[in-house]
Amino acid sequence: MTEKIDMDERAKAMAEEIPGVMNALMGLHSEVVKDGALSAKTKELMMVGIAVAIRCEYCLWKHVPEAVKMGATREEILEAVSTAIMMSGGPGVAYG
Repeated sequence: MTEKIDMDERAKAMAEEIPGVMNALMGLHSEVVKDGALSAKTKELMMVGIAVAIRCEYCLWKHVPEAVKMGATREEILEAVSTAIMMSGGPGVAYG
């Protein structure tokens, strides 16, 4: 949990140092997660899988709760993780 706090603090500091970039990033995130051809829940599940594949622990701390908030079940999250493990090979197991 300490690492998540550090990342949140780092993001806040970056927002102060490079507000244009961070505002653009947050705007992109807001646009991407909107319902479209894919539901917001599906997109969050994709982000969970990508987080496993790229081994981003902070991303998992962020996107698993977001997926749950959007109605994802434990089974759906595990299926997204399973797909990512298959695509990333054995090392993905450590992040699943």
